Amino acid sequence: MRIVSLLPSATEIVCALGLRDCLVGRSHECDYPADVADVPIMTYSTLGIQLCPEDQSMSAAEIDKAVSAQLRDGLSLYGLNYEALEKAKPDIILTQELCDVCAVSFGTVKAAMRDLSSKWGNFASNVISLEPTTIEGIFDTILLVGDITNTQQNAIQIVHNLRARVDKCRELCISGPHQPTVAALEWLDPPFAPGHWVPEQIAIAGGQSVLGEAGQPSKRITWDDVIHCQPEMVVVMPCGYDLLGSIQQFETVKNREEWKELPAPYLNQICAVDATAYFSRPGPRVVDGAELLASLLHPNLIMPPAAHAARRVHAFPLNEFVHGYEGLNGSAFR
Repeated sequence: MRIVSLLPSATEIVCALGLRDCLVGRSHECDYPADVADVPIMTYSTLGIQLCPEDQSMSAAEIDKAVSAQLRDGLSLYGLNYEALEKAKPDIILTQELCDVCAVSFGTVKAAMRDLSSKWGNFASNVISLEPTTIEGIFDTILLVGDITNTQQNAIQIVHNLRARVDKCRELCISGPHQPTVAALEWLDPPFAPGHWVPEQIAIAGGQSVLGEAGQPSKRITWDDVIHCQPEMVVVMPCGYDLLGSIQQFETVKNREEWKELPAPYLNQICAVDATAYFSRPGPRVVDGAELLASLLHPNLIMPPAAHAARRVHAFPLNEFVHGYEGLNGSAFR
C-alpha cells in the first residue's frame, strides 16, 4: 500500500495507525512525527509564505491581505508537484475540501488525478477527502482512515483511548470552582475568532468560549468584539505557528490600547500556545490541546503544561497591572 498524505493531520493519523512505512508522499507542511522528514514532498506554497519564526518577511496583516487577494481572485494558495506525485504512484491520496487556506484544494488534486490518469490509466484507486469540523468528526476521520487502510482495530483502539482522555479531562475540570471565560484568537492582525473544534476544546478544559462557534469556520472579528466579551483568559493561537511563532506574533499587537480594557492582562492570563501542534490540525493531538488548556485554566487540578507548549505573555508592562478582578474564584484567577 502506497499512501500520499496532503494534510499534516492525515500524516499524523497514518503514522498513529502504524503505517509510516506506507507513506510515499506528504505536503510541505507535514512535520510530525519527526521521522516523516525524509518522505518526498508533493506540495508548495504559491505565495512563498513560511509560517515560522525564522521567516518574518511578512507581517500577519500582510499575510492576511495576500491570502484574501489570492482567494478573491479564485487562485489556489498551494501548488501540487505533478512530477513528484507521478513518481510516488500512490494507491491512496488523503486530501481535504474543508479549508483552502490550510492545504492544497480538493479541486487541484482531482485535476491532477485526471491529467495523470489520462497518461497512466487508473492512476490512484482512492482519493479521500477528510474534512472534520468537530472533535467527534476527527475521531470519525481516524476510523475512516483505519477502514481504508485495513487497520480498523488500531483505529478503534486509538479513538477509544482519545475519548477516555476527553472524558477524564472534562470530569476533572467540571469539579473546578470556576469556569473562566476564554477568548481564543486564531489570528491577531486582524483578529479571528476560533471555529471548528477549538470551542469544544475550551469546554472540555473547563472554560467558557466567548468567541466563535463549535463546528463552524473561524471568522474575522474586530478588537471591539474581543472587548465586548470581557474574557478572563486570552489564548493566542495563530493558525500555522508553533509556540515561538505565536509569541512573536503577539509581540506585534501587545501594545494595543484594547488590552487595557480586558480582564485577562490584569489576571496574568494571556497565554501563547503551540497552535500548529495542538489546535490548528484536526488530528489526535487535539486531545492534547484540550488537556493543555485545562492545565492553564485549572492548574490546581491538572499538571502544568510543558514549557514548549504554552507560555504566559504580557500585553503591557507589569508595573501597569492593577488588581481589579480579585473577586473571581479559582486558584488560577485569584
